[in-house]
Amino acid sequence: WGAGGFHPAWDSAFPIVANDLYDYCSDTRVLARNYDQLRRYVDALGAQTKEGVIAFDSLGDWVPWSTQTPSQLTSTAYLYLDANIVVHAAQLLGRLEDVAKYTRLAERTKTAFNDKFYDPVKMVYANGSQTALSTALYFGLVPGERRADVFAALVADVERQGHIDTGIIGAKNVLRVLSEGGRTDLAYRLVARKEQPGWGWWIEQGATTLWEDWKGESSLNHIMFGDVSNWFIQWIAGIGLDPEAPGFSHVLIRPQPVGDLKWAAGWHDASNGRIASRWSLSGDKFKLTVTIPPNARASVWVPGSQAKGEHLVRQESGIALFEIGSGTYEFTSKLLR
Repeated sequence: WGAGGFHPAWDSAFPIVANDLYDYCSDTRVLARNYDQLRRYVDALGAQTKEGVIAFDSLGDWVPWSTQTPSQLTSTAYLYLDANIVVHAAQLLGRLEDVAKYTRLAERTKTAFNDKFYDPVKMVYANGSQTALSTALYFGLVPGERRADVFAALVADVERQGHIDTGIIGAKNVLRVLSEGGRTDLAYRLVARKEQPGWGWWIEQGATTLWEDWKGESSLNHIMFGDVSNWFIQWIAGIGLDPEAPGFSHVLIRPQPVGDLKWAAGWHDASNGRIASRWSLSGDKFKLTVTIPPNARASVWVPGSQAKGEHLVRQESGIALFEIGSGTYEFTSKLLR
């Protein structure tokens, strides 16, 4: 960035991509080759803080719809994420002194983040924007006893506005946080909305590419809000990465029939082969077909009651859990509406 200085939300592509390559491929070589540079970047960024918080303006939640989020909040969140990535890399590479050092940095940053940005009266972070709330939740910065209240505040804001109100950072975080909190239905409403702003509105305007901003006034071929594609695979088709099993040695299959959707299909070509999920809904009859590649196993959550299929582990609260190995499997259930 030269004279532009630090822009943590942008610079963090370096540690995030390195860590993602490990998670998706179970290969430590990228982390090993870049470890010293990753560590040096986090050291340099940490040196820019004031009382544990990134104190300067930098690129943050680029081109939000209307509500701005302080760049100090998003930048400090990325310092916390980056420090934890270095901790993870140090653990994998046996750098035990660094594990302790960067764990302390991450803990200090989390404490400073909450001291600076949390409003105990309103129970929100900063100005309570969708980006501020979803970033704090998605990055694991919210203490456990506060998570329910902060999540409720995010849901309330989304329902009140009826549309997404974020820029690049929040657009990724808000969909994932809603889905992880059991509100994929609400996330889908944001995505499919045909009125401005949203991805559905782009399509109504004839868009065949991703745009840089919600109004279509900048680049019309940009990956800016492209994480929605990953969200479709993970939370609609339902193919998820188990963070405890890098390289998709264990797969999470959690299809989400929401809104007016009648079917969805997706796949991911992992290093050991293709993972595929396809579901369809006819009336109240739900059908799911899953393919798991060799040398892998999967946990499959089938929505509905009276779920059928081998390898049933348990059924509760309208969900049946199956544990399967490699191969192609078919599941059926009666969907509860």
